[in-house]
Amino acid sequence: MTDDARLTPHPRVRRPVLFELGRGLCRRVFRLRVEGDEHLPADGAAIIAANHLSFFDSVVLAVAVPRRLNFVGKAEYLDSWKTRRLFPALGMLPVERGHPRQAYRVLGTAAQVLEAGECFAVYPEGTRSHDGSLQAGHNGVGHLSLTTGTAIIPAGIVGTDRIQPRGARVPRPFRTATVRFGSPIDPQRYDGSRRERRRRITGDVMSAIGELSGQRP
Repeated sequence: MTDDARLTPHPRVRRPVLFELGRGLCRRVFRLRVEGDEHLPADGAAIIAANHLSFFDSVVLAVAVPRRLNFVGKAEYLDSWKTRRLFPALGMLPVERGHPRQAYRVLGTAAQVLEAGECFAVYPEGTRSHDGSLQAGHNGVGHLSLTTGTAIIPAGIVGTDRIQPRGARVPRPFRTATVRFGSPIDPQRYDGSRRERRRRITGDVMSAIGELSGQRP
């Protein structure tokens, strides 16, 4: 499969019945709590920007958001029987790790998803937190918001590091995770140069995530 083929966004389809059943089961087995979901738009494009604590974050986000949620993930996940079917069903768009222009390709793919009126999830920190603190955010989320004119919904995830800590192969059931969504951040409200707007949007997103997750920067 070529890189371009791997980066083709999923068509707008309803989630499989099996996923919906699994979604309800996940809420109970992992005691998932969702707060602030009134901030999620019923339709149209939206960027969901969240903190990143655990491998399990994408599962929790996909369950918490009632609409299909697209996100990027390592293409290697398609090589494992444990994630080969699960992650594409959740909305993962696989990318080849180590590609020299991967960042640009990811942003291009995200823009396609948003132009189709879908939701796209990003982790502005870029990688999972090693110590539980909130890492500095990369300006890609601000760039994506400005380029597409799409509002950002900040999200704070709490508890996934206890469900599946770093190094754990499988999630631990009957532990609580919480996802809190905040007020949309509209890129149209910012003025100044493009660079300044991108930086300020990213800063406001990270501040909102910190408030929602309770993490210290």
